[in-house]
Order: sequence, then C-alpha cells, then structure tokens
Amino acid sequence: MKNILPFIIIVASLFVNCKISQKEEVELVLDSKSELGEGAIWNYKTDKLLWVDITGKILNFYDPKLHINKEVHTGQMIGTVVPAESGKVIAALENGFYQLDIETGEKLFIANPEENIEGNRFNDGKCDPAGRLWAGTMSMKGKKHAGALYRLDPDGSIHKMIDSVTTSNGIAWSLDATKMYYIDTPTQKVTTWDYDNETGEISNPRTTIEIPRSLGAPDGMTIDAEGNLWIALWGGSAVSCWDPENGELLRTIEVPAKNVTSCAFGDDDLGTLYITTARSGTSKEDLEKFPQAGGLFKTKPGPKGIKAFFFKGEF
Repeated sequence: MKNILPFIIIVASLFVNCKISQKEEVELVLDSKSELGEGAIWNYKTDKLLWVDITGKILNFYDPKLHINKEVHTGQMIGTVVPAESGKVIAALENGFYQLDIETGEKLFIANPEENIEGNRFNDGKCDPAGRLWAGTMSMKGKKHAGALYRLDPDGSIHKMIDSVTTSNGIAWSLDATKMYYIDTPTQKVTTWDYDNETGEISNPRTTIEIPRSLGAPDGMTIDAEGNLWIALWGGSAVSCWDPENGELLRTIEVPAKNVTSCAFGDDDLGTLYITTARSGTSKEDLEKFPQAGGLFKTKPGPKGIKAFFFKGEF
C-alpha cells in the first residue's frame, strides 16, 4: 500500500494539470450571436457570469443553474464590468467609469479620464487583489498607441498607469500578488510588471510570453489556481494555456468561433471555463464554418480558477 499511494497521487494530479491534452468538449451555452462578446467574469457571491457585448451596448448576467441570461442595455459601448463588494457593479463604458445598480437600474457617473480625447473607448479590465479596477482604452479608428491603462481606486481617484497602448486587453495578477500580467494585443505579448499590492504601483516591465501570429492575437486572459494563464485567441479559434514562469505553451482548446475574446472560470467549484466570442471581424466564409460565432461557450478543462476580485469602493 505504501508503494501504491504515491502512484495514485501522481496519476490523480495529471487530471488537473494544464498540460493534459485530451479532446475537450466545448459546449454552446448561449447562441447569442453577439457582435463583440467580451469581459467574462464570475461573481461567486451571486453564482452568475457577468459578460458584455461591447458594440451591442449590452451587459449580460448569466445564471447557469436556471439557464437564464438577463440583458441590461447600457446606452453606451461597454468595455468591461466587475462586481463590487457593495452588491453593485462598476463598468467601463464608452465615455468613462460608471457604477450600476442592477436592482434599480440607476447609472451613476464616476469619472472619465479621457474626456478631452476623441475617438477612444474603454476595452477590457479587472480588479486587482486590493480591489482597484484596472481598465484600458483603445482607438475606435484604429490609431496606434492612442490608448492607455488606467487604475480606478476605491476612493474614486484615477491614475494613468501605462501610456501609448494600442488595444488594451487581458490583465491578471500572480497568485502571490507580486506580479501583474498585461496584454496590449498588437504586441503579441504578455508583459509582466512587478506589482505592489499595497500601493498599486507597477514597475520593471518585461516580456513573459510571446504568442506566434499563427496562433492568433492575444485577447482576454484569466489565471487558474496553479498560476497558469489562459488566453483567448482572436482569429485563432481557441483558448490557450501558458506557463508565465517560462513562457511555455501548455495547451490549446479549440473553440467553434473564429474570434475568441475572453474566458473566466466559474460555477460552484470554479471548474468550468466560460468563453466569449465575437461575430465582428468574421468573414462570410468563416460565419458559414462557425455559425455559432458570437455565442457563449463553456468547457471543463481540469484546472480550476480563483475567485474574482471585487471592487471595494461605493459612490
């Protein structure tokens, strides 16, 4: 028995490791045909998936137990949304940060750090371990280096953290809260920054992962409980798993949509990977090949996620 037990432990560990390469079943959750589905994040307090259709100006709340998706029309393009500890949500809309009360429908403007900049909109973002919201902007006219990454603190103050960004996208923090991982999509890279959780300051940027163009462009990103990064691949019909310590590609999960935009671990055990996709930027031929493009998908990859960080302020 003493000799058998270590073998059992080793075999069991293989079934939760990111390197497992079995054929995953990717299931369609909602055939929403969203133009630009994005921003998936799991609210573990309400057991609902929050996600957005950016150009459709829709904030979605998906309840997997009831199989119901609630749509809230925001009136502006919505780049990202995060749950707040107050029970409300904070959204980065086309012209700034807002607090939304889903029960009453009240929309409270917080601030717009780019009120003097025309042609930009907010894109992806998430909260850091200390409860600050990081969200970035991009040009709607395709201008390079026109955006930036901002940090909204719980006291309402806004700080520009990274300048000259083209398409601000996926962001995550290491499990020990000492590193921040960030994607500016056209760079084809994940940049790692040293991160101070107490102050929210970042420093010492360096390239951690380089994504070959043949795989697609890096979009949304999440981290699992093993510290590996899961990156949605725009144009790549897949979600990929990477080791940020050595930049190694560990695994690829095919998704029946050309443009895969974000992913988030959810459900009671954080063992389901929810995946958003887009119809935008998809050719007629690819839409015939991927008729469910723009839908919300899910799979059970083996590894589990970590609980999302909530915004700690209220306005």
